[in-house]
Amino acid sequence: MNIDPNTTKYMVKAKITADGIVEKPDVVGAIFGQTEGLLGDELDLRDLQKSGRIGRIEVEVSSKGGKSEGVIYMSSSLDQVETAILASALETVDRIGPCKAGIKVLGIEDVRVTKREMVVERAKELLNEMIKQSKGSSFDLTDSIRQSIQIEEITSYGRDKCPAGPNVKDSESIIIVEGRSDVLNLLKCGIKNAIAVEGTNIPKTVQDLSRERVATAFVDGDRGGELILRELFQVAEIDFVARAPRAHEVEELTPKQVIKCLRNKVPGDQYMEMNGIAHEAKEETAEPEEEPEESRRPRGDRRERGREERPRREERSEGRFSSEAAERFKKKEAREEKPAEDAPEEKP
Repeated sequence: MNIDPNTTKYMVKAKITADGIVEKPDVVGAIFGQTEGLLGDELDLRDLQKSGRIGRIEVEVSSKGGKSEGVIYMSSSLDQVETAILASALETVDRIGPCKAGIKVLGIEDVRVTKREMVVERAKELLNEMIKQSKGSSFDLTDSIRQSIQIEEITSYGRDKCPAGPNVKDSESIIIVEGRSDVLNLLKCGIKNAIAVEGTNIPKTVQDLSRERVATAFVDGDRGGELILRELFQVAEIDFVARAPRAHEVEELTPKQVIKCLRNKVPGDQYMEMNGIAHEAKEETAEPEEEPEESRRPRGDRRERGREERPRREERSEGRFSSEAAERFKKKEAREEKPAEDAPEEKP
């Protein structure tokens, strides 16, 4: 069955029965002949077919036992009312050639509904394929770009070439982590002032930085993280402590978890008291002398105190140097006068 898709809005399906043997040309001729002039010039089947408003009338007929049965298909691009009129006109055919016959309309199908369903199903298939392809490629693309940028941003800091973020050099505060992967994970979160110790042997670079900057130790939530913290408290100055959740590592935390851990950081002294590290640190330290009160002050207060006392020290040093110079000058004059007095008077 050939159906012209350009002229099809509705498909009329009818059943034909005949008391004799008939063929397709006989059925088509009977339809055109017996409906001619029945519906007027506007709905004449020949004129409608010439103008393309209805398609070819397709007939599938078979004969058996001296009788014929078949199905008639007629496509239409007319509106619903006109299509229904044409379909009912088919039922007026009562003879095909010399045989008695009858046509019964089985139904009128809206081809556009069927096409819409096909379009929807096919669109779903295409969309699923497209999502699968784009999902993998987009994730790979964004991850590769993000990782390349992060690798470019990570630097080596100090004589020990510690992996660090690009802002460690100028930032007033630093975050001390365990390894390079921890620095990369913090870079993903937009944190660029992290520096890694890479093991339990704390580099001299990190020790010196901790005394110059506000240092936050951010370690894993396992035994290894605790050991690194204990060594940091012995060889460096740790102002704050942040730890990953128990049995988690810093490198596997999500950005939300990283921010939450850093917000929940506690002062270093408080952490030592809570975990009983303070006493051990004092016993194991090479110099067990009590830290002077001045060094226990916050770093910011010490800087302010240093700025205030600098003019006083300069004044005292200037006064001390000026008094010493005056005393040396007096001694020099006294030595010069004494030889002059002891020298004999010249005879005339």
